[in-house]
Amino acid sequence: MKPLIGITGRRLAAGSVHSYHPRFQDLHLDVYWSDNGRRVHEAGGIPVLLPFESAESGVIDRLDGLLITGGQDVHPDLWGGDPSIVDAQADPRRDANVHDYERDVYEIALIRAAVRRHLPVLGICRGNQVLNIALGGTLVADVPIDTIVHAAEEPPPTPGHDNHIVSFVDSSLARSIYGPSARTNSLHHQAVKDCGTGLIASGRTADGSIEAIEMPGQPVLGVQWHPEWHMTLDPVFVWLIDAARTYRGSNPAGNTLEPATSETG
Repeated sequence: MKPLIGITGRRLAAGSVHSYHPRFQDLHLDVYWSDNGRRVHEAGGIPVLLPFESAESGVIDRLDGLLITGGQDVHPDLWGGDPSIVDAQADPRRDANVHDYERDVYEIALIRAAVRRHLPVLGICRGNQVLNIALGGTLVADVPIDTIVHAAEEPPPTPGHDNHIVSFVDSSLARSIYGPSARTNSLHHQAVKDCGTGLIASGRTADGSIEAIEMPGQPVLGVQWHPEWHMTLDPVFVWLIDAARTYRGSNPAGNTLEPATSETG
């Protein structure tokens, strides 16, 4: 069976989706960027959307890999940031751009459970930052854009931005996936500052901004860009599925889902 990859998302009120009938406006939807699921599928995995209620050990035990996706800023209370920037009246169910503490806590719990089990983890953009925070790291609140644009206006997908070249550390996991450097897209204004316990910075842009982190000896990688929004299948998804297959092979009792069989009679 193909490896199961859990994918995190966000929770929004149906009223924030304009085509829904008003009677449903206060009900909630669990949503995620479909490109993440498509890329996991293209790389040979089975994408599984994880709702907020899935932050339990029993769920992680059924997965072969974990993908923490992009989104809004992580609540500053979780990484020692400035709490004054938080709008206490803002509703993350109706505004996808405001802090969502509930989402933060659920993703942090999933990451910690995954790391304890040596489950392959890939963090994308916000997911890269959540990975770092889950292990005790901190963030740069606003990345300087004097020389390199980190929050490009060009809509995805893109082949990467010409002045956004990430260089990777020798012998790192990121370098084994991408080679010495890679041109990537860039859609963020925050970034990793101090790496969490067990993590190292393995990729940076020319201005020194940390763009990739990883955990030596474990299949754990975070990237600050959006590989799902490159023009073709990004090699990091191939890595994730390969790592998930390896994990599955070493933990045959973990995932007990069986492929469907046809019924007769």
